[in-house]
Amino acid sequence: MIRLAYCNVENLDLKKAYGLVSKKRQEKINFYRFEKDKKLSCGAYLLLKKMLAEANITNPVFKTEKYGKAYISNHENIHFNLSHSGKIVLCAISDREVGADVEIIDPEIDLNIARHYFYNSEYENIMNAENRQEEFFKYWVLKESYMKYTGLGMNLKLDSFEIIIEDKISLKNDKKNLKFNLFDIENYKIGIASHYDVSELIEINVNELY
Repeated sequence: MIRLAYCNVENLDLKKAYGLVSKKRQEKINFYRFEKDKKLSCGAYLLLKKMLAEANITNPVFKTEKYGKAYISNHENIHFNLSHSGKIVLCAISDREVGADVEIIDPEIDLNIARHYFYNSEYENIMNAENRQEEFFKYWVLKESYMKYTGLGMNLKLDSFEIIIEDKISLKNDKKNLKFNLFDIENYKIGIASHYDVSELIEINVNELY
């Protein structure tokens, strides 16, 4: 089982939404200075809450692993991952480990990031692409989704593994038979690493979060 959904939270009613999140999430929201970031933090939690409720999970107890990946301690068969960028929040839930990432395509991105931190073949493919910036973010969300899948996050070096983008996206020397899927929405890229082929990206209207 796996579900992947996103929501544009630009018009999120923060006053209305704030009271619907946990106290711990409220503390995290309060930490942010700008309203945009507050909406992203609040919206991501509400999207997760909605998706868990649809999976009949209404009493999740959230904890974090050693490197910061959140999990539900009282539902070991449910895994989730959150991401946000620009105006978009993203949530994936599954009965197996999952990692997901969304990034807005920045046309001014410094491609030297790929040169210095990506696997050599990935950098070469980016530089040979017709649209280098778009190709960069394909690799970025796929690599980030895998790093989040492992639970290591940025503790896993970007150049320590190779993503292969051909007819089928794969991880070189993969021993777990992971599935990678890539989605485009407007000027965003979305990547997901899981044990399933994900064919559907669900759009949630912001009003469905309340």
